[in-house]
Formats: sequence, C-alpha cells, structure tokens
Amino acid sequence: MKSVAVSIDVPQTPEQVYDFLDVMAHHERFTNHYLTGWRYSGPSRGIGSCATVTATLGGKKTDVTIQVVDADPPRRIVERNVSAAGRRLAQGTYTIEPLRTGGSRVSFTYAWERAPLADRLLAPVVRAAMRRANRTVMRRLATELDHDATAPAQPGPDSPPPRAPERPRRPQ
Repeated sequence: MKSVAVSIDVPQTPEQVYDFLDVMAHHERFTNHYLTGWRYSGPSRGIGSCATVTATLGGKKTDVTIQVVDADPPRRIVERNVSAAGRRLAQGTYTIEPLRTGGSRVSFTYAWERAPLADRLLAPVVRAAMRRANRTVMRRLATELDHDATAPAQPGPDSPPPRAPERPRRPQ
C-alpha cells in the first residue's frame, strides 16, 4: 500500500518539537481522538519507548503496539507499529525540518510494510481515513506544542529541590 504523509508548520524550533515528540506519553495528548487506552512500557522517551493503544478508525477497533525504533535528534523519530495480531506492520516517521522564517515543518509519514487482505482491498478508503485522522493529529500537535510552550516549566527528576522562601530578618 502507498504511504500516507501529512505535515504542518509550527513556530517552535526543531529542538523544541523533537523534545516534545520524544516523550511517548505526549503522543496521547494529540492522538486521543482515535487512539485510546494508552498503556506504556520501556523508557519514557527515546528508542525503546513503547505504548499499546486501542485504535478506532472506520468504526473498527484494534490494539496497536507503537515502539520507537530509531531516532536522529532533532530531525527524525521512527516508530514501528504492529496490529491485527501481527498481520499489519507499519512504520510511522516524524520528520522535523527548520523553516527559513523560523519555526519548523513537522511531517508524519505512515508506511505499511504488511497489511491484511481487507486493508489492501480497501486501500483507497483505508488511506483516506488515515490521512484524515493524521491531519487532525497534526493540528492537535500544533495546539499541544503551543500549550506546552506557554505552560510553566515542571521540575525534572534531576532538578534541585525547591528552596524555602527566605524569612525577613529583624533589624538589629
């Protein structure tokens, strides 16, 4: 089957986009209109991070395992998708390119390596449904990137503990 590609331009730098996409749990925020029931395994980010989700597309539900298998910071993240009891294998690739005017172009390409017979017979319909869903994904990703950029920074596990406020001193 032919792959499906979608893209969107965002004001964030490639590094900001990559840092957001690198965290597997962030994907739930912009794909939960058709991917639900997120269950995570492996590291929270980077190669080996993994999620199993329930995909609902075209009125059908199927479990999908998504695992990051390759990365080239801050340019590319490659995910392997396995569903339909292993009969559907695909690769999802996020490509992040800097724009001359600032910001980034984020592209997502979904490429089937193997598909069940029903998918192949209905390829134009399946591809159209995937394209529609992934266009929505890109719009929602842009919204989440904007939200993430305006949210106050959260301390990470390596951050120093917060300092207690200083008490006013009495004049002597």
